[in-house]
Amino acid sequence: MSRRLISSGSTFEAQIGYSRAVVDGAWVFVSGTTGFDYRTMTIAEDVVTQADQCMQNIAGALQQAGSCLEDVVRVTYILPAAAEFEQCWPVLRKYFGDIRPAATMISAGLADPRIRIEIEVTARKRSVDQGEMA
Repeated sequence: MSRRLISSGSTFEAQIGYSRAVVDGAWVFVSGTTGFDYRTMTIAEDVVTQADQCMQNIAGALQQAGSCLEDVVRVTYILPAAAEFEQCWPVLRKYFGDIRPAATMISAGLADPRIRIEIEVTARKRSVDQGEMA
C-alpha cells in the first residue's frame, strides 16, 4: 500500500510540518481543518460560516485524495466555546445528515483566537479495489 500526502496550499502546513491529509491505502486521514479560505487566507467571524468553510475545505482534501464526504466514517469537532456547537448543527447536517459518521465534539482552545471551530475526519475509500483494502 502506498502513502500519499495531500496539501491544501496553506502556509501553516510547511511552517508546522503536517499535511492537510494523508492517504494510506483505503484510509484517508484529514487533519484538523479550520474555516480559513486558503486561497485568500481569510476567515469569517461567525462560527456557522466557519463550519461551512471547514466542510468545503475537507471535501476538497478528500477529493484530492480520491475520496469524498460519503466515505467519512469518523468526525471530530473542536470548539473553544461548546455553547456555539448547536449553531453549527444545520451546516453539519447538510454535509453529514445522510452519511452519519461516528462523531465526537470536544471543547478546547485552538491555535488562533479567530478560529471558532476545527473539524477533522477519517474516511475509508469504498472505491479502492477489494484486494488493496485487505
